[in-house]
Amino acid sequence: MTAHTAARHPAARDIEARDIAAPGVRIRDLTVVYKTPSGELPAVRGVDLTLAPGTITGVVGESGSGKSTLALSLLNAVQPPGRIAAGTVEIDGLGDVLTLRGEDLRRARGSQVGYVFQAAQNSLNPLKTIGKQLLDLGRSHDVADLRALVRDAKDLLARMGMDGARVLDSYQHELSGGMRQRVGIMLALALNAKVVVLDEPTTALDMITQATILRIIREVHEERGLTTLVITHDVGAVAEVADSLAVMYGGRVVEHGPVTEVLGDAHHPYTQGLIRAIPRLTGDLSLARALPGRPPTLGTLPTQGCVFRERCERRLEVCETDEPMAVNRDGRTVACHATDRHLTLVKRKEFV
Repeated sequence: MTAHTAARHPAARDIEARDIAAPGVRIRDLTVVYKTPSGELPAVRGVDLTLAPGTITGVVGESGSGKSTLALSLLNAVQPPGRIAAGTVEIDGLGDVLTLRGEDLRRARGSQVGYVFQAAQNSLNPLKTIGKQLLDLGRSHDVADLRALVRDAKDLLARMGMDGARVLDSYQHELSGGMRQRVGIMLALALNAKVVVLDEPTTALDMITQATILRIIREVHEERGLTTLVITHDVGAVAEVADSLAVMYGGRVVEHGPVTEVLGDAHHPYTQGLIRAIPRLTGDLSLARALPGRPPTLGTLPTQGCVFRERCERRLEVCETDEPMAVNRDGRTVACHATDRHLTLVKRKEFV
């Protein structure tokens, strides 16, 4: 889709947008570094991740695992002191986002890649109504029919259970946290972006509002034929909406696969630890156990070996010196020496 096509906003554009197939996204060897007194340190290193067209991919991990940095890379929006040091982010119909500059990059943001920021109130201008911010968005992308843009926004807000006219006439402080989150989703979709990134969409919301937001994400995703990335630390939340799940630790993707398989039969020790740490409402409550130790910071990330070894109960001698390679088996990707050894032994026994 060209920038000119994306900027058009006649009534027919909504129909055209739905006829366009959802794009695939391919992240390859992505490395993002931040400048520190100790030099440039990697927040994301060598990440390979594919978002299949029309699917929802969840990314989970503790704070500091590199999730939000990965998400910002899809917009080529990593800010100093950070920089994208290597890799590509290929989006069908757009090319490598990391090569875009100036006007091409500005047009891609919003019209082709929508982003819902982690704290919705921080991404809204407190001095302008939501409607004025919507119009600013339309003008910045040369939308010809601003009235049609407003009609589409009202319709989308209504489908999310809100009075569109009232919301557009409100300032951000007049809206609840859940309402601001829905406004963020509306603004991300206002220009019919086909790739949508949601960074912690349910953080700081009560359980009922969380459930509403998750339902909206799934419904809008299916109605508009999107390719969606959901960043979260909440394993339970991502299980509700995602088709596939990537688990990040120390700036690496340590496990990736279909969400039901990853959560039902986790291979990586870190994924297993995250699942064990989920609070339980029924059964033996003592089975829930927190992960030992603390996640690494940029300054404490090991420069060789496995980044998870200090907290791993299955640590091997090779984990001290060699970083595990991501191994793909039957649509599941795992980067773990112990898991690789175990699965290799299992496979050998099957053929004995």
